[in-house]
Amino acid sequence: MADIKSLLKGVQENVSLAQYTTFKIGGPARYFYIAKTTEEIVNAVKIAKSKEIPFYILGNGSNVLVSDQGFNGMVIKILNTKYQILNTAIEAGAGVNLNKLVMVCAEAGLTGLEWAIGIPGTVAGAIVGNAGAFGRSMSEFAESVEIFDTDALVQRAMSNSGCEFGYRSSIFQPKADQYRVDKERKNYIIIKITLRLAKGDPEKSKRQIREYLKKRKERHPLGPSAGSVFKNPSIAENQKAFGKLAKKFPEAEKFRATGKIPAGWLVDELGLHGRKIGGAMISEKHGNFILNAGEAKAADVITLVSLIKQKVRVNFGIQLQEEIQYVGF
Repeated sequence: MADIKSLLKGVQENVSLAQYTTFKIGGPARYFYIAKTTEEIVNAVKIAKSKEIPFYILGNGSNVLVSDQGFNGMVIKILNTKYQILNTAIEAGAGVNLNKLVMVCAEAGLTGLEWAIGIPGTVAGAIVGNAGAFGRSMSEFAESVEIFDTDALVQRAMSNSGCEFGYRSSIFQPKADQYRVDKERKNYIIIKITLRLAKGDPEKSKRQIREYLKKRKERHPLGPSAGSVFKNPSIAENQKAFGKLAKKFPEAEKFRATGKIPAGWLVDELGLHGRKIGGAMISEKHGNFILNAGEAKAADVITLVSLIKQKVRVNFGIQLQEEIQYVGF
């Protein structure tokens, strides 16, 4: 540790990650470092690589489940929070809180991001998972992304097409196993994002924001969680299963409009809402949320996730895929 401390000023040892995740779950990081500038991000990564220490880039801690054993490497928390407005575009550091960004844009008379209010996390995290709600997604507005390539150790800009956006996915998601992070994310770390918006009326944007927040409060549960646990399955990829589903539940036909089957609806139809394992509980308000109902362990969440996947597969013939990332497993 002494060597790392001398190389990286401010690095801490054995820091509980539960306090840095929205799930409020997780063991300690062997090393923990807060990076507030691009230079600090790059320097921390270079040091970790030179010492062959696995590293993980952490934003606001939403959409992740950290192992009870923690992460045997360096967690680099991104806090570069500067932003600037350039006509109808806004450049934002990776660590800018998404909700703050929505409000900044509204105040500045820029419209387009109102739907994103209430989504937990940073703007970089929203780009990584191509966050979306109410029929919109980040990929519609991302003009360019400045990244640090951890293999080539260089910074460069990527266009929207280069980000390979898909449904709740992008090129920036973990490599190797699709959902489990053993060492590092894909070899690109987001440094800065440029979003292209449109001129709008601040008061109209604020009204829309209030409306979206009201809808969120009606639909989404309160309490510690990682957000949506599962991706909504594609109807196109589950045509046979959906055909059977629609015969049994005629109301499912309405899902054809979006091409997605809400994962929460599948969970609710199985009567799993309120099911509890240890301190982890499936929300009674929304089936795609697992809550930390008190002293939950990562193992409790994993068991509950496995139960949901098994029940949905057996009863509906659909294989759910996690939206959350597993860290340290």
